[in-house]
Amino acid sequence: MRVWYNRTFSSIYNAMTLIRQYDSAGRYHLVYSAGSKTVAAHAAHQFELEPPVSGNDYLEWCLEFCQRWDIGIFVPHREAALVSGARERFAAIGTRVLAVASPEVLALLHDKAQFYATVELPIAAPPETVPFTTLAEFDAGHAALRAKYPKLCVKPSKSVYGLGFAELDEERSSAQILMAGDQYQIGLKDLRAGLAGLEKFRTMLLMEFLEGLEYSVDCVADDGRLVCAVPRRKLAKEGTGQVIDPQPVILDAVARLAAAYCLNGVFNVQFRESGGQMRLLEINPRMSGGVGMACMAGPALPYLALAGFDRGYGQLEIPAVRAGVRVGEWSHAIELEGMQ
Repeated sequence: MRVWYNRTFSSIYNAMTLIRQYDSAGRYHLVYSAGSKTVAAHAAHQFELEPPVSGNDYLEWCLEFCQRWDIGIFVPHREAALVSGARERFAAIGTRVLAVASPEVLALLHDKAQFYATVELPIAAPPETVPFTTLAEFDAGHAALRAKYPKLCVKPSKSVYGLGFAELDEERSSAQILMAGDQYQIGLKDLRAGLAGLEKFRTMLLMEFLEGLEYSVDCVADDGRLVCAVPRRKLAKEGTGQVIDPQPVILDAVARLAAAYCLNGVFNVQFRESGGQMRLLEINPRMSGGVGMACMAGPALPYLALAGFDRGYGQLEIPAVRAGVRVGEWSHAIELEGMQ
């Protein structure tokens, strides 16, 4: 069976490598596509170039691609909402779509301001948040939140990899922060001055700062039912790895989120501790960059998601998660022969 993964993040290399490792019967022929040939292409059985189009033009190309290559299962990332919404069209040509969620839920998860407003999770509530698109809204939000919390932070409502996140420093200027080499911080006065020069800007979030350790949870679900979850606790000292830490509150929280948003396949949930409580940061409707580390704990999540979707999870043996395992990643060089 041909299984197609379209353009996505670099974690796809680990995902396809794991699938090929655990697919002992050789059932799956992995097809990967991107705008140019990347390192990930070496993990697939077949690589194809994607055209420089987007939106509905890209969707039509995907339909033609599935027909041309007789794709049995399509696991989309690029334009995932469009593909998810066209599942019946793909089914009509013999292709099943393994989408993490419906188009509406995918749009919601990519917008943290809207997502937080829908979350009902008392055991791990998201941080208190005020969206702002003007300086006046920022100032009003700052006055309200600063009265409750000693530290605040900002980040875009729509972002990946934590891009745009910064803790507000009320004492130092941004130049002082830069000279000190402190990352992910910004001077409050400098931020206000910058916002004053912008009439309006994309939606940003002003939030209570959560000071504790962060947890990244790689999950597999079957139409809202959590099948497996591997929580990784990120250690405070950089470069010391992460620890597999399946705390009951985390497992309970991800099960509730999977059911509430009817999640499917592989996805990732981020939490952070604060004041002795677990707090939800976000749901990423995709494989995380650290999915390979999670799989060191036992379950090969990308393979389980594919095989379970294909044949049913009742046919699979899901290994127990090895709690307490300390994991890490390292990079190595390869020759990109014949790549353009």
